[in-house]
Amino acid sequence: MSVAPIKVLLVEDDQGEADELSGLLMQAVHSVPMVITQAQQLSLALEQLTQTSFDIVLLDITLGEGEKLSGFEQIHTKAPTVPIIILSGFQDATLAIEAVRRGAQDYLVKGQIDSPLLVRSIRYGIERQRLLLEVQQSRWQQQQERELLLLEQFPANQSTAVASKLYGSLLLRESVPDKFNQLVQQYANIMDLALEQRIYRVTHPISEQLREVAQQLGFLKASPKDVINIHTNAIKQKISDVPPAKAQAYIEESRIMVLELMGCLVSYYRKYHLAFSQVQHVRLSDK
Repeated sequence: MSVAPIKVLLVEDDQGEADELSGLLMQAVHSVPMVITQAQQLSLALEQLTQTSFDIVLLDITLGEGEKLSGFEQIHTKAPTVPIIILSGFQDATLAIEAVRRGAQDYLVKGQIDSPLLVRSIRYGIERQRLLLEVQQSRWQQQQERELLLLEQFPANQSTAVASKLYGSLLLRESVPDKFNQLVQQYANIMDLALEQRIYRVTHPISEQLREVAQQLGFLKASPKDVINIHTNAIKQKISDVPPAKAQAYIEESRIMVLELMGCLVSYYRKYHLAFSQVQHVRLSDK
């Protein structure tokens, strides 16, 4: 059974040193298959990371402007799940510790690297990153499960004084399941817009669309529990089969959305209740 080769991105501006490092890797290619891609500039490396999925990055610490780890920060930000090994021409224990603290998997000094050491560092780095991502995903999932559980335990009879006179006893998912599912999908679409707004710094009419949802909920005499049910169903739909970081982003954006939606619904009920009270007052006056 063939083993998939390790895809290595070697970021080194000195062609001689890049060739030397590639040679060290090729010495082990018979036992550890590898595909090596070279980039002599940080900008080219960042471009490569958008086009290809790499298993590991070997990064010359001198690349990048500003402080010594600026190049690492750019690569790590661009591909946060890809392990990175720092390559340096000098021994600096303080810098090595700082690099690992920020997320680098190893710090190797050029001139002190042989083929077994480099290959072992690559393999260990990939495995440590895999385990780290598993731990992070497990923690995120536990956090998401706790948050959803708390929301689902939101009391069905929780209400405001105004709303309690307006909405019925049956939940929307029971009384009008088709409309409930439609609202879940509408809310999930707004979550997509909110996430797009966060990532790409674009502007979407999030508040306006949430007010439209609130108006539909108010017309249906929805309760706060209905809002929570729509919220949790939309979250479950969005975070299934997505990377942990994206799931976490959905969770964070939705926390703000559900509060805003609840506020819009309360405002709708206040307005509705005020108009209803005025009509009742006129009728009583006529009598």
